[in-house]
Amino acid sequence: MAESSFDPWEELRQFAQAAQGAGAISSFTGTARPLSSNGEPVDAMFLDHHPRMTLSSMREIVDAAARFGCDYRLVIHRCGVVLPGEPIVLVAAASAHRRAAIEAVEYMIDRLKTDAVFWKREDRPSGSAWIEPRAEDHAAHARWEQ
Repeated sequence: MAESSFDPWEELRQFAQAAQGAGAISSFTGTARPLSSNGEPVDAMFLDHHPRMTLSSMREIVDAAARFGCDYRLVIHRCGVVLPGEPIVLVAAASAHRRAAIEAVEYMIDRLKTDAVFWKREDRPSGSAWIEPRAEDHAAHARWEQ
């Protein structure tokens, strides 16, 4: 977890260096959106967490992604105040072949959206609103259970 902004490109560079010998590296970077789902400006997002529970949930997700045959997996997730445009999450996987790395990244981000222990709040000019996973997030997660 990261309590302040991080540079996803630098993190990915270090990850690639550690994963030397891998034939494929896949990654996903999620950033804070400037608009809410209803089009209202977002001043900031606040991600609250319980350190032990959140870290445990994230470790379980990263460990479970080993099923794709990726020896190297990375998740960095922000907590605290995140401003629009700042990175919220970086997910990466390295493997011998592209399909495994791509699937591991998709799996981890799908699980993070629904299973990681975070409470997300958008702070808007009209007030604050807590954000829950959407139906699409649950559907994306469910496809991995088939």
